Amino acid sequence: MAIKQTAGRDALGEFAPEFARLNDDVLFGEVWSRQQELSLRDRSLVTVVALMSQGLVDSSFQYHLLSAKNNGITRKQIAEILTHAAFYAGWPKAWAAFRMAKEVWANESQLQSAKALHQQSMVFPIGAPNDSFARYFVGQSYLQPLSASQALVCNVTFEPGCRNNWHIHHAKKSGGQILLCVAGFGYYQEWGKPARKLFPGDVVNILPQVKHWHGASHDSWFSHLAIEVPGEDTSNEWLEAVSEADYAALS
Repeated sequence: MAIKQTAGRDALGEFAPEFARLNDDVLFGEVWSRQQELSLRDRSLVTVVALMSQGLVDSSFQYHLLSAKNNGITRKQIAEILTHAAFYAGWPKAWAAFRMAKEVWANESQLQSAKALHQQSMVFPIGAPNDSFARYFVGQSYLQPLSASQALVCNVTFEPGCRNNWHIHHAKKSGGQILLCVAGFGYYQEWGKPARKLFPGDVVNILPQVKHWHGASHDSWFSHLAIEVPGEDTSNEWLEAVSEADYAALS
């Protein structure tokens, strides 16, 4: 999955086009995109510690803290990361980093309360953080397998703003996926078509070979049951992330 970044061209495209290209196409388009070697979460952790060690707590540090949070690093984990790094990078630098991290993770207690309310709204458990597939999601998702006999059925939960990448369910025969929406509010979109709003009780039939994505709205948790339709030679192909501009337009 290639990371698409335009910040370099947006800020310096005319003044320093080569620097902008290296920032957008090489740093993010190539280095950050090598997720088979390191996950986005791992790269966020390394970047945050590297910037902190240099005493860089500017807007770029805030951006990478936000990215770290979106890539699955929790408030408790960032506190432990910065505390550990303080012994090697310097105590004053840790103080500065903590001030900004405290702002970025300020609403996590509210998030936990919202998660508890979301759990109360449905009978299926939210499950554990979906770490195995985190590199294919923007934001935090959760996974609870419900059945593996006859067909694989899982409850997938998305925090507000979380969505999976564009992807395709391949199959030589039959296959595909069915989504049964059980709680919250989300979206489903097929390539080249407008996004569809999803509410509890909605059913989405996803045919093989159809490029699509699904996830939560900006301000609501969202859960659906994902039912893998049995087929011949089935596989999933994960593609690029949904662009921030396209997702923001849905609001």
